[in-house]
Amino acid sequence: MELKRTAYQSLKEWKESSNRKPLIIRGARQVGKTTLVRQFAQEFDHFVELNLERDKERSLFELDDVNKILNAAYLLKGKTIGGGSVLLFIDEIQESPKAIALLRYFFEERSDIYLIAAGSLLDFALHSVASFPVGRVSYLYLSPLNFEEYLHALHQMPAIEAIKQIPVQDYAHQTLLNLFHEYAILGGMPEVVSEYIENKNISQLIPIYNDLWQTYKDDLEKYSRNTSERNILRHVIDSAPSESDRIKFEGFGQSNYRSREVGEALRALDLANIIRLVYPTTSLKPPIATDRKKRPRLQFLDTGLLNHALSLQSDLLKILDMNDIHRGRISQQLVTQQLISIELNNRYQPHFWVREEKDSSSEVDLVFHYGKYVIPIEIKSGKQGKLRSLHQFVERADHPYAVRMHAGPFSIEKVKTPGGKPYMLMNMPYYLATKTPEYISYFIANLRL
Repeated sequence: MELKRTAYQSLKEWKESSNRKPLIIRGARQVGKTTLVRQFAQEFDHFVELNLERDKERSLFELDDVNKILNAAYLLKGKTIGGGSVLLFIDEIQESPKAIALLRYFFEERSDIYLIAAGSLLDFALHSVASFPVGRVSYLYLSPLNFEEYLHALHQMPAIEAIKQIPVQDYAHQTLLNLFHEYAILGGMPEVVSEYIENKNISQLIPIYNDLWQTYKDDLEKYSRNTSERNILRHVIDSAPSESDRIKFEGFGQSNYRSREVGEALRALDLANIIRLVYPTTSLKPPIATDRKKRPRLQFLDTGLLNHALSLQSDLLKILDMNDIHRGRISQQLVTQQLISIELNNRYQPHFWVREEKDSSSEVDLVFHYGKYVIPIEIKSGKQGKLRSLHQFVERADHPYAVRMHAGPFSIEKVKTPGGKPYMLMNMPYYLATKTPEYISYFIANLRL
């Protein structure tokens, strides 16, 4: 089935841009990059697709001349290009550093050609390209389907319209929460969503989850230089789902591996966008500075894959609030995954806030940069009086705004910290996470103490 992606509109804007550059689509394997470009090809008179995992198609870029490459590609693919718009798609471009370097010449010499490149291990290749075309390419980042895209896949038009209203209306809350709970169990991998919509049977999804995990494990050889590195990566990817909260590199997953070895493995998985390292910050105002000396958290590509790895899907079917499962880790993963998904032009880097002192410590689940503010976001249930870490942030910040993501309905409260500082607390249902920028804008523009 054809899944509607938010990124499609970004592709149309790229096509119409007067300053169009070759576009590189980045993202993990199996998030739908190739499918998206094939759908977008309907907007053009001609479509030429090259996959550089194939020797014949990769060898075209040995020609070192973009016009010869184009003519050879047309001949190889049996295309007669008489006129009209041409979309050239170079898939798995990471297999040819030379092809990456040649993108600058497509930009300079053949601006009439619409060129899109993609690759699942692209971030590794970019490090090895000596003459990378800096400033001559654009980027688009693709994630698994977020909740809004999931609603489109289900053709839930009333729910889509309801989630567009700011603030969301009370009558829509329970329906949207139920749909988000379903999404939380499945995750957003395109193949999983397509199969579920077709058969509505979660048990039939197990082979797909297994295949996806195996695909990532099979890629390990491409991330590593020797058997020792492969063994460490295999241990890290197998152990990572069971790690909770903030991690230590040393002895990761009850192993004897050293900090440096585990750190290298996790950074490789981060580059591959499979498991992201989310570091804390102590910043109370922009810019948000990453503190790499403090212990990070792990963020998985997709919550459905994490649920499957932890065998949580049957448990999730029985509960009403995701914060009640796995010590709130699933709700935290979900909200962060939604925030990553809405940033298409940059690789969004989430942060959480910490205050670590000798006798006490505080930790806020996420912080969000909005204009001149760093907004704290707590992801949990419970009354506002229990939000101790959030209060610690608010008492030190130079603004009175805070957000709580929870299973309850939307509301805004005027509250005080234990120290007596008044502030505004916006309570947002989990399903609004993709609307975080819009809601914070509404929050700040319309409400004052």
